[in-house]
Amino acid sequence: MACSSLPKPPIISVPTQNHWNPSSPFLPILSNSSESQFCGLKLSATLALSTSVSYCPFTARRGLIVAKVTKGSAPPSFTLKDQDGRSVSLSKFKGKPVVVYFYPADDSPGCTKQACAFRDSYEKFKKAGAEVIGISGDDSASHKAFAKKNRLPFTLLSDEGNKVRKEWGVPSDLFGTLPGRQTYVLDKKGVVQLIYNNQFQPEKHIDETLNLLQSL
Repeated sequence: MACSSLPKPPIISVPTQNHWNPSSPFLPILSNSSESQFCGLKLSATLALSTSVSYCPFTARRGLIVAKVTKGSAPPSFTLKDQDGRSVSLSKFKGKPVVVYFYPADDSPGCTKQACAFRDSYEKFKKAGAEVIGISGDDSASHKAFAKKNRLPFTLLSDEGNKVRKEWGVPSDLFGTLPGRQTYVLDKKGVVQLIYNNQFQPEKHIDETLNLLQSL
């Protein structure tokens, strides 16, 4: 008896444009030259996918937004180096409102806008009795240069290895390739009263936090 040959499976092509279609089961392909519109960070590696790997948008998105620190909770304490190499603990600010904002990187366009917006409104934060703390994975030397260049009057902390970012559950953007931009407002007792996340409009973090502080 002659053996009948099986039909060849269809060839599936993966879309290569840089814009992700939510209805597509595949991740976008990002070239080495692509530049993030979020805060100006260039991606150093190409995300390559084979046709045998599928992607579930709901599962991945859900995984990115789960936060360990929630409104009404007391976040984990930390001790990190500031821009002058001194150790600073979160507990130091107990008894006054604290704005803790996580940002992707020193000197990127979006992060510079955000830092300068905090600087320009710093007197309003002082009037509300609040301290402002910026945190990123950059080292103290980078923070010192960034603060000097932009005349930043507040504390920048170095979270090398992103340990605190992970402990607080700060979500990433761009499928985990870009550190998230998230702001927390803690009241005098160290309890979180606001969590605000907006990668696209870095300056809006200042408006949201000031509105909340003025109501405390």
